[in-house]
Amino acid sequence: MDTHIEVAARDPNSRLLIGSRDKDVAWYKPNLISLTEPQRDLFENYSHVAPDQVIPHILKVFNQRDKAWDFLPLPCVGMFRFIDFELSMSPLYSDILSRLKAENKLLDLGCCFGQDMRKLVHDGAPPSSIFGAELRKEYVDSGYDLFLDRDTFGVKIIMADVFDTHGPLNELEDQMDMIHVGLFLHLFDWEGQRKACERMVSLLKKQEGVMVLGHQLGNLQPKDVPFGAAQKVFRHDEQTFERLWMEVGENTGSTWDVKVTLDRGMGIAENKRPWDDENTRKMTFEVVRIK
Repeated sequence: MDTHIEVAARDPNSRLLIGSRDKDVAWYKPNLISLTEPQRDLFENYSHVAPDQVIPHILKVFNQRDKAWDFLPLPCVGMFRFIDFELSMSPLYSDILSRLKAENKLLDLGCCFGQDMRKLVHDGAPPSSIFGAELRKEYVDSGYDLFLDRDTFGVKIIMADVFDTHGPLNELEDQMDMIHVGLFLHLFDWEGQRKACERMVSLLKKQEGVMVLGHQLGNLQPKDVPFGAAQKVFRHDEQTFERLWMEVGENTGSTWDVKVTLDRGMGIAENKRPWDDENTRKMTFEVVRIK
């Protein structure tokens, strides 16, 4: 399945919809003012950028962000979310690091610029235990340029479409202990999400304790949401996400414990995302195989 988004039409209230390549939208930040401490630490001590050059360096690679914007003009691109390290904010992060050091394997599915994988490596995870999968080579190349580690990163990144059952992801089947999916599943409708989750099940080892974790946008009123000019995506609440994984389990002969949290993250409470409806929430999830 191709996730290419056509240029969006305007809604009846003349607001540009998500998917517009127009940069005159609230979710496109033309500049970068400050960094968090974890961001600065990674660029200074992993990428070895001089402290006074970190923001200039990121902005120098700005044209790479615009290449990503041309392909997928989403808030996560326009708002520099590709220098956030969401996985490291998980309560499970220390456990994930321990498991990776014990030779468990993690796949970052839809890894984009690879920021979460860089954070794992910087925090001591062996690169041989981490794998990335991305549809667009432009994102992967931008990640190398951004983090200055093309010759040193060491993580294997596979160029693949999650829906291609005969593609290069096959080499990872039955091998993963953990799969991270950040801001990925919500790009699809219900059927697309179900198929993607079933594909993830095939990549995980067939044993109890394997895990899928990540985050995406959810909604207190689960529904299809317009996405670009012609596409719709499904936004979950806790119950519908659990139901999705019940379907996945029925289709794959497996059983999953699903934990979902909906909160007012991503600046929604502070009205920093005025394009979202009032019921939009940040959704984090942990899905663990129990049978």
